[in-house]
Amino acid sequence: MNAKSKARSASPQSNSYSTASERYSEIGVNTDSALERLADIPISVHCWQGDDVCGFEQGVPELGGGIATTGNYPGKARTPNELRADLEMAFKLIPGSHRVNLHASYGEFGSKAVDRDSIEPRHFRHWIDWAKQQNLGLDFNPTFFSHPKAADGFTLSHKSKSVRKFWIEHGRRCREVGSAMGKALGTKTVTNFWVPDGYKDTPADRLSPRERLAESLDSIFETNLKGNLDAVEPKLFGLGSESYVVGSSEFYLGYAVSRQKLLCLDSGHFHPTEGIADKISSVLFFIPELLLHVSRGVRWDSDHVVVLNDELLSIAREVVVNGFLKRTHIGLDYFDASINRVAAWVIGTRALQRALLAALLEPTEALRRAELQADYTSRLALQEELKALPSGAVWDEFCRRQNAPESMRWIADVRTYEADVLSLRA
Repeated sequence: MNAKSKARSASPQSNSYSTASERYSEIGVNTDSALERLADIPISVHCWQGDDVCGFEQGVPELGGGIATTGNYPGKARTPNELRADLEMAFKLIPGSHRVNLHASYGEFGSKAVDRDSIEPRHFRHWIDWAKQQNLGLDFNPTFFSHPKAADGFTLSHKSKSVRKFWIEHGRRCREVGSAMGKALGTKTVTNFWVPDGYKDTPADRLSPRERLAESLDSIFETNLKGNLDAVEPKLFGLGSESYVVGSSEFYLGYAVSRQKLLCLDSGHFHPTEGIADKISSVLFFIPELLLHVSRGVRWDSDHVVVLNDELLSIAREVVVNGFLKRTHIGLDYFDASINRVAAWVIGTRALQRALLAALLEPTEALRRAELQADYTSRLALQEELKALPSGAVWDEFCRRQNAPESMRWIADVRTYEADVLSLRA
């Protein structure tokens, strides 16, 4: 339990929480213990929701690599300081202590153009200092999109050796940035590699690009760096790579297992009817740790704001009840420019926390006991009963203990911030 939680839990609890606690106690669940565990689960909040994946580089073309943002809600962040201020506002409304996930394109390069094969930790010094002041961890991502050398849809798997060399150097430097972040903050930075390489139409050669991608990655990862964890992220398809993505699920699963890297499972990167919850207990047999990018695809990888739906509940449950929290890094990955961007962070992060809380409030041993006894009737009855228990009152108590707004009370703070800050941005 963190200090903020301890101070808050000393105050009298509400009547609704007392009633809820009694209800959960009847099925063998200690709600206070669940709240203590929830307070210790950090979520890596993605910076790119705050500015529509634009970043702060000089002279970079518009979004590419299959990324598109819809909407033009007023008030998006235009500078690093504005983005940090918006994140600070969001964290005031989100209970617990968390992390921030940065892309390489969000460095502070000044007026001079710094190409991606030349980035250094010093370009992220202000982010590191800010994270230290805010008691936040940092995670990192190379940016293999929205660049002239990625315009034809290929980077690390490019047929040109010189282009591959450029992106290999970018990957190496990003790992060095991640290492510097992790060492400075005392908490390891996950540096996640997502590469959008692929063909719009059916290729004649599926093998050679994958050979080049594996070779490039091996070159990037050849040096061990303290403070840094490497992750690789597959994808089913992208805009402009509908028929073939070099870094498929099978490719990166094999790569992560053979090289003992973290595998990133993004909930929007698979078939629309395919959930990632069932994959978690399978892949963790063979890799040391897992990275989750929690998103919400609607018909395709559309990166909608995360909501408390069945898929999210299933993902959270698999991580919690199987004891995978220490081996799983949980982050968000979506961007919606059609609504208030600060609210989008708050809604998605709180939804993920509520899903984790639902898992922590589950009487897992009772369910497993019924299953082992082949008493599937009791298992189903208890699973259904859980849906009607007053988890909302437990969530409100968590927010209260963490000095975060309960229920919908946070929306008034967002509206005030919008009027006082966001609306003044041109």
